[in-house]
Parts: sequence; C-alpha cells; structure tokens
Amino acid sequence: MSIEFEGNTIETDANGYLSNQDDWTEALAAVLAGLDGIELTDKHWDVMNFLRSEFFDNGGVQPNTRTIMKAMTTEWGTKVKQGDLYALFPGDPSKQGGKIAGLPESRRKGGY
Repeated sequence: MSIEFEGNTIETDANGYLSNQDDWTEALAAVLAGLDGIELTDKHWDVMNFLRSEFFDNGGVQPNTRTIMKAMTTEWGTKVKQGDLYALFPGDPSKQGGKIAGLPESRRKGGY
C-alpha cells in the first residue's frame, strides 16, 4: 500500500502504518489523519508529540491509553478520561494516534 504525497510515493503496510518512520512530517500527519476522517487540533498534536517522544527518546516505548491519559492530564492541567482520548482518536488513542504520528504498529494487546 502507498500514499502519493508531495510528488513522492510513501510506502505503508497493509494497515496504513508508515514503512519508513523517516518519511513522516507534520504535513504528512495531516494527510494521514484526513484519511481517517480526523482534523488535527492542538490536543491531537499533544498526544502525537507525546507518543513520538516516548518512542524515539525512550527506547521504542509505545504507551497504552492509560499512560497517555496520565500524561495528558499533566499536559492539559485537567483530568483526562479515556473517552476524551477516544474522541480525538476513535480508532484507539495509542494505535491510531501512533499511526498518524508515524510510528510502527504496536503489537501489544489491550488499550487500557
């Protein structure tokens, strides 16, 4: 599977995850989000930046939804519930958020 983006062919796997994380840009993230019917807001970017930081700066960690909830509670200064994150990423905050953030598909089970 592939995506045409800015004159380049971006390769993805069968589930839409980037084959090469170096292909990711913020502009490409907006396109990936649009393919899933999501218009990115600052809160989306907060979650994606957290996911990217955990993956690239913390040895490939891919946080689950509970960990994202705790981090966003700190980031946003208000109690974040699971439903708040699913409102942003209906396909699963850690998985869909990671896909749009250019991360490989998580192989762990469960979201909470």
